[in-house]
This record gives sequence, C-alpha cells and structure tokens, in this order.
Amino acid sequence: MRTFLIWIAAALAMAAPARAFDTAATSAWVYDVQSGTVLMEKNADVPLPPASMSKLMTLTMLFEALRDGRVAMDTTFPVSEKAWRMGGSKMFVEPADRPTVEELIYGIIINSGNDACVVVAEGLAGSEDAFARLMNERAAQLGLTHTTLTNSSGWPDPGHRMSMEDLGLLADYMIREFPDLYPNFAMTSFNYKDRVPSNARNRNPLLAIGAADWTADGLKTGHTQEAGYGLVGSAIQDGRRVIFVISGLQSDRARAEESERLVNWAFRQFTMQSLVPAGETVVSAPVWLGTASRVGLTTANGVNVLVPAGVQDEVRVEVVYDSPIPAPIARGDRLGQLVVTIPGTRDTVTPLIATQDVPEAGFLGRMKGAVMQLGQRAITAVTG
Repeated sequence: MRTFLIWIAAALAMAAPARAFDTAATSAWVYDVQSGTVLMEKNADVPLPPASMSKLMTLTMLFEALRDGRVAMDTTFPVSEKAWRMGGSKMFVEPADRPTVEELIYGIIINSGNDACVVVAEGLAGSEDAFARLMNERAAQLGLTHTTLTNSSGWPDPGHRMSMEDLGLLADYMIREFPDLYPNFAMTSFNYKDRVPSNARNRNPLLAIGAADWTADGLKTGHTQEAGYGLVGSAIQDGRRVIFVISGLQSDRARAEESERLVNWAFRQFTMQSLVPAGETVVSAPVWLGTASRVGLTTANGVNVLVPAGVQDEVRVEVVYDSPIPAPIARGDRLGQLVVTIPGTRDTVTPLIATQDVPEAGFLGRMKGAVMQLGQRAITAVTG
C-alpha cells in the first residue's frame, strides 16, 4: 500500500483560530450536513431521557406511512380515552374528534401534543405498546444504536432513552427523505378547533430569533424535570445546513441562548473549502500489465471539506492505493482512497476511482512487463 501527500491549496487562507465550543449543555452533538463533518460531540452517545425530542421518531413513522401510501394527509384517526386523558403538552383532541393526519402532524410539531402522539400510535399500530415495538425496530434499521423507546410522546419512563447523536442522525434522515414534509417544522402556530391556548406556539426559540445571515427551520424542543431543556435544531446559511442537538439546559432562556450561540459558532468558525473539484485527476497511478502504463484516479463528486479557522496549515491530505495497479481496470473502479485529516474533526475518507478503462495487455505486452519487473528486481539486488 502506497501513501502520497498532496500539497494543500493556497486558497486555504489564514484566519483567527477556531476555539472549541464550551457548551453548558450536559450532552450535545453538532453536524455539518454538506461535508458530513461532526463539529462537536459532548456525551453524544450516552442514552438519555429525550423528552419530547423523541416525538421525531413518532413523526418519522407517520411520514414513512405517508410515503408508502398506507395513509394520506386526509386520513382520519379515532381518539381514544387514553389519548384524550394524556397530560402535559396537548393538541386538545376529544373522543368525538376524528383528526386528520395533516392536523396531527401540526399538533405534534407545533403544539408538541402528547395526545396527538397517542392518536398516531394507536392509528398506525393499534396500541401504543405495539407502536413502541415498531419504533424500536425501525430505529435499529436506521442505525440508531443508543435508542430504546417505550412510548410515542417522550413521556418520562426509565426505559425511554435516546442519545443526542441518534436524535441528530434521525433529524438528518428526516430532512433528506421528506423534503415535502420537512417545511412543517418551521410553522409557528396551530389551533385545533380553537381549543389551543393563544400562547401555545412552537417552542423552538430559533424560529423567532434567526440572524441576518442564517435561518432556522426545525425541528423539536423537549423538556422534563429529568431531561432539562433540550432542542433538536437545524439552520441553513447559503445552502450550508447545520444540525445540532443539545440537552440538559436549566431553563427555556438558557436553551434559547445556547442554541443561538452554537449556530453562530458553527457557521462563523468553519469555512467550506474545495480541495478537489469534481472530475479532476488527483494522481496518475502506475498500471501492471495493462495496455496503458498509468491510470488516473479521481473522485466521483469532488472533495469539499469544512476547515476550522486558523488550522489551514495543519490540514493533511493523503492518497492511498496499492501500486502498481493490476490490469484490467474499468472506468469507475474503486482503486484507492483520499484521506483528509483536519485537527479537531474526524478524518474525511473519499473513494478514488479510475478515470478510464485499461484493458489487460496482450501476450507480448505481458512478457515485456515481466521482463521489466525482473530487470528492476535485479537492479535492486545489485544496488541494495
């Protein structure tokens, strides 16, 4: 295996050093979607009480049912006595009601309705216990390895747990898979049958705060005495999206202030840099017994990385492949990796693929290659 260092482009301009974000949250996870970079982790893989933030899993199950055609926006669900009697945040459905799927989505996202969650759980699975089992199965399929759910609403329960990383990964899945439904997370008010108190608005503080250069558009707050105040949030700036999850704050105000501070840090202390444009040949690698002596290695979509301010001269880029590469080679074959190492973040690994076909050489070509290889070994033996 051979490794080659690549000179970092001079376009990585110097700037003031980025400082680690010191959050008051007991657990946090921050993710840059475009580059796939985890910007910050704090107890992110620890299963914790998620409070209403776990309603994202209930919504995921409902969104998937919509996508699969099992329900439609105008499908109605009955309201059981259990749903009607749910405490905490409510949509204020009553047993005689038949809310639509669309209304229930609003009731969960905007009103954080525990009653709406039970209606959805019973409407999709027959009972909340059965729905919890389905959620756990789906969570495992989605790779949420630190998630165990016992109810649909996030109601306090010793067995109801999610990690902040799992919540963030779930948010990323929802944003990618449901672009037509995701805009509902930016809605700020919904009053089902004029029963919702006038102050019962979407509690996401960033929807009201925002900034001149970025906009928040989701996703879900959470609060219980055990969990503290938390938020699964997302904001976008010039096409660049950041997802973050925080938990364990001491007050609604602390959650709002910490969220805004964190988003400002994520957007203003990191810059997106293009290291390899799409289609550009990264390296020309030797070929063994092919009709061509070398083959270009490139990336499928280029390489963009998120670089913390002030560490540009510490970025290390390596090309790794076995040399020489034996023929035959087909265009698009994965032949190596480009590894970008940036201080303070996980390595970015991008496959390197062949830019062209290189058929295996004919008999004479193989003989010539064998002779050259033997000659090289002989020279090595004499000079070694």
